[in-house]
Amino acid sequence: MRFMMAYDLMESARNTNAWLGATARTFGSYPATALAPHPAFRLMAAWGEVTERTFQRMVVKPGWNLPPILGSDGTEAVVTVQSELSRPFGDLIRFDVAGRAPMARRILLIAPMSGHYATLCRSTVNSLLPDADVWVTDWHNARDIPVSKGKFDVEDYTLYLTDFMRRLGPDLHVVAVCQPAPLALAATALLAEQDQAAQPRSLTLIGGPVDPDAARTEVTDFGRRVTMGQLEQSMIQRVGFQYAGAGRMVYPGLLQLASFMSMNAETHGTAMWNQVLRVADGSASDHDKHNRFYDEYLAVMDMPAEFYLSTVERIFKGLEVARNRFTVGGHPVDLDKITSVAVKTVEGGQDDISAPGQCVAALRLLTGLPDEKKAAHLEPEAGHYGIFAGRSWRNNIRPLVLDFIDANAVGPENDTALRSVS
Repeated sequence: MRFMMAYDLMESARNTNAWLGATARTFGSYPATALAPHPAFRLMAAWGEVTERTFQRMVVKPGWNLPPILGSDGTEAVVTVQSELSRPFGDLIRFDVAGRAPMARRILLIAPMSGHYATLCRSTVNSLLPDADVWVTDWHNARDIPVSKGKFDVEDYTLYLTDFMRRLGPDLHVVAVCQPAPLALAATALLAEQDQAAQPRSLTLIGGPVDPDAARTEVTDFGRRVTMGQLEQSMIQRVGFQYAGAGRMVYPGLLQLASFMSMNAETHGTAMWNQVLRVADGSASDHDKHNRFYDEYLAVMDMPAEFYLSTVERIFKGLEVARNRFTVGGHPVDLDKITSVAVKTVEGGQDDISAPGQCVAALRLLTGLPDEKKAAHLEPEAGHYGIFAGRSWRNNIRPLVLDFIDANAVGPENDTALRSVS
C-alpha cells in the first residue's frame, strides 16, 4: 500500500532511538561501572535517560492533570474531564470543578489541530478555570480513527465548530488559538446566517493565520514555494497496520515534529544537551521545567491528509477566508453576516509562526460589525507560544480577554430573549 512503508519506517526509527536510549541508560547504570568511577558512565546513563524519554513521549497523549481549584471558602475542588459531545474526529470536553455552581463566564477554547494535542493549552485552561466554566475541542489522533469514519477537511472542521457552539448555547464566549482562527471566524459567520440564536457573544482570535499574506513567515514562504502535488508526494503517508486507522492517509505527527524542530534546531539541541548534563549531576527532576515543556512539545498526533492539504490549499494558498470566498458544502460563507458578535484579536510581536498582521486582518474583513464591537491587542515581546500559555498570557493578555468577555456579556433578560428564538 502506497506510503505505508514510509510510515512504518519512521515509527521503526523512533522505536530504535528509544531502545538505544534505554540501552545506554541501563549500561551506564550497571553496578560494575561503580568500580571505575569515570564520569563517562554517568554521562552515558544520563544521555540514555534523556534520549529514551524524548522518543517515548512522542506517541503518548499527555493527560490534563489539572491542579485543584481554590474556592472562595478556601477549600480545594478537584477538576475532572467530562465529555460533552463525542464525534469521530474530536470531542467537546468540559472541565468540571467539583461542587462549584455554574459560572457567569462560559468559554469554549478551540484548540489547534496542528500536530499537537489539545493539552498544549493546559496552562491556558488552568488560568481560565478559576474564573469561568471552560470547554475545549479535543481533537483525535488520525491514526486511531478507522477509515470507515470517512474524511475530515477544513469544511468538516468548520461544521464541528458550529455543532459545538450550538450545543453550548448563545451565552458563550469563544477563544480560538492559532490554526482555528480563520475557521472559527467562518463558523461564526455560518451561525450568523443560519442560526442567529446560537451565535456566541464574543470571539477572541489568538495568533491565527486569518490572512497569511499580511505578514511573511517561514510557514507562509513554505506554502508559496511548494505545489500541492509536491506537498502530497512528500508529506502524506498511509497509517500502518499497527493502528486502528490502518490505511488512512495522514500528515504524520513525527514528520510535523521534525519540521517544528528544524525551525529552531540549535535551540532544541542545546536544551537537550543541557538536560543531559543536569541529569548527570543530579540537578534534574521528573517534572522540572525542561520535562514539563518537552513532555508536551514532543507529544504529536497525525492529522487527516485531507485536513492538512485543504488547509494549505484553501487557507494559505487560496486565501479563501482572507478574501471572504470560503465555502462549506458549496454554500458561500459571508463574513459580512457577523453583525453582533464582538471580535478581539491578539498577536505577539515576536511570533514567527503567525506574524503580527495575519490575525488582526480579521477586523478588516468584518465590514458588517460596528467598530465598537472590534478590539485588537499586540503583545510586543511575546512569541507564538507566549500569547496563549506563557508569562505574557498570564500577566497581560488573560486579564484583557476576560475584560473583553465581561464587556460583551448579556444580562439575564437578554438570555431569555435569545433562548426563546432558538
